[in-house]
Amino acid sequence: HWRLLESGGAMVQPGGSLRLSCVVSGLVWDDFNFCWFRQAPGKEREGVAWISNSGETDYADSTKGRFTISRDNAKNTVYLQMNALKPEDIGIYYCAGKTGRGITFLSHDYNYWGQGTQVTVSS
Repeated sequence: HWRLLESGGAMVQPGGSLRLSCVVSGLVWDDFNFCWFRQAPGKEREGVAWISNSGETDYADSTKGRFTISRDNAKNTVYLQMNALKPEDIGIYYCAGKTGRGITFLSHDYNYWGQGTQVTVSS
C-alpha cells in the first residue's frame, strides 16, 4: 500500500527556517513527480514547489528565492527547505505525487497525498 508521510512542521519566528520531509513508500519512485502544497486557514490549497522525476523544479512566485525543493532518490524522500519564513507561510503543508507529463500546481492533478504537517510562523 502506498504512503506519503510528511514531517518537520513546527512553530518558528519570522525569518526562521524549517526543512520538511516527505517519505514515500509503495510507489514506483522513478515514475513520480512531487509537489508541496500548503493550505492556510480559510484559504484554498496552493502549490508552492514541484520537482519532476528527473529533478527539474519550479516554484510559486511567493516562494522563489526562499524555498528549495529536492529529492533523495536513495531514500525515496522529498524535501522542502524553507528559509526567511514569513507569517503568510503559515499552513498545513502537504506532499503530493503524480506520474506523467504536465507538472502543475493544480491540486486536482495529483492522485497521491500525505496527511500534512503544520507550519506556524509567529513571533
